[in-house]
Amino acid sequence: MTSSPFKTICVYGAGALGGAIAAKLASCDGAQTQISVVARGAHLESIRSGGIRLWEAGADSPLVARMTATADAGELPPQDLVITGLKGHQLAAAVPGIVKLLHSGTRVVMILNGVPWWYFHRDRQSGHAEYQLEELDPNGELWHRVGPERVIGCVAYQGAEVIAPGEVRLSNSGHFILGEPSGETTADIEATAALLQQAGINISISGRIRDDIWSKLMGNAAFNPISALTRALMSDIMEDPALAAMVGQVMSEVKAVAEALGSQIAMSVEERVERSRQIGPVRTSMLQDLLAGKALEITPLVGVVVSLGKLTNVPTPISATILALVTQLDRKNQQGAS
Repeated sequence: MTSSPFKTICVYGAGALGGAIAAKLASCDGAQTQISVVARGAHLESIRSGGIRLWEAGADSPLVARMTATADAGELPPQDLVITGLKGHQLAAAVPGIVKLLHSGTRVVMILNGVPWWYFHRDRQSGHAEYQLEELDPNGELWHRVGPERVIGCVAYQGAEVIAPGEVRLSNSGHFILGEPSGETTADIEATAALLQQAGINISISGRIRDDIWSKLMGNAAFNPISALTRALMSDIMEDPALAAMVGQVMSEVKAVAEALGSQIAMSVEERVERSRQIGPVRTSMLQDLLAGKALEITPLVGVVVSLGKLTNVPTPISATILALVTQLDRKNQQGAS
């Protein structure tokens, strides 16, 4: 690995995506970098004892990578780069741990589905620069303690699943898009991209990361909650005419909100729906969480679409209905899991 300004790197939340990235980073020549992860439970214990076993798409055997692993970020020194693998609804509770990893120059790559808490920081597209999303960042803890100025945004197109403690399987080769909230191509983002590319991760840099966020959210806002409500795979949803029509309606609402905030989505809803018909029997992350009894990632994927629809005077009736239904589903599922 060529010289990098990031000598210490921590993946905070080494689940499916985070674990895959940590394994790839740790499997590179680690002479210049120290890789660590923050994880919990049986997954953590397995990483401590045997490392992360990563099955890449089509591989006959797993890549096995060892690294420092802990449940307490306070056991680690301040890091040059932190990569979060947590979902949007998990971040607020992780603030105390993330803060322990920061020094004055630490950058934080946040791999998030849906609208992120930092969305309006240095935003020149919407007319709402520095607007804070309370539902994603209660009391502004992330904004004030982590700081949006540290963030490098990341949109991930990578199917991944934890199939056993310490073991992650990827369903495709994947693609990650990085972007500074300002849209600038900084030395930090170039160094981050180079680091990840050297680890075998497919990376591109975007000057309009918000466009990429909304483009992916068109799919997530539709498929994730519908799959949780119906327990259907993505291919099953698209084979049902009524559900496929609902997917298109949600995508239309998301695209309208995005455009009202100044984003540009090149693909039409009709093209996106047609492309979705090519997706195989994929189980969405929300359906995975539902079946595992975990809290669902509702607010970043659906709730914020509805609230930003209100902010921009864009009607979102289908998304609002789905939000009400999946919120009740999550409540009942959590009661059953407790």
